[in-house]
Parts: sequence; C-alpha cells; structure tokens
Amino acid sequence: MIRKRQPSKQMLTLLGAMAEDPLAWVHGFDLMKRTGLSSGTLYPLLIRMTGQGLVEAEWHDPVQPGRPARHAYRLTAAGIALAASAAPSGAPSGLSLA
Repeated sequence: MIRKRQPSKQMLTLLGAMAEDPLAWVHGFDLMKRTGLSSGTLYPLLIRMTGQGLVEAEWHDPVQPGRPARHAYRLTAAGIALAASAAPSGAPSGLSLA
C-alpha cells in the first residue's frame, strides 16, 4: 500500500521560496537565507524532493576562478504544481509558466 503524505512545514516553506521565481536556478545557501532552514534540514529535503521529481539539480561553474562549482536547484513542472496547490488561496505567487 502506497501512503500519500502531506508536505511537511519545511517542504512548504521551501516550495514557497522557490515558487517566487519557479524557473530560476538558485543555490542552496541562498535558499537557506530565504527560508531560515538549517543546512541539516535543507539539503536532505532538496535531495528527497529531487528523487520525487519535484526539484531538478545541476552543477554550475564557479563565477570566480578558484571557487568550487556549486549545485543549483529549481522546481520542475510537478514541483510548480505542488507549490500552486499548497499555496494559500488568494496568496500572490510567481507560479505562472507563461
């Protein structure tokens, strides 16, 4: 039997932050600053959401020479749909794909 769980408070916080500009790539550290989530909460959540097909991740080359490459994340179509369905009605959001 497959159990359908409701998104956690932390996932809803992350979805809300990513839904502000759903097609933009964002780094984990920026998401930590936007959401207030700790790295020990944020990164496992991003990994789990990537596995569920809600978020996609890719490596971005460093902006400055000598800096390491960084992972960047953005919502997939399924993630955008979940964020839209989880948003309180009447709440402004940047969830338009047009």
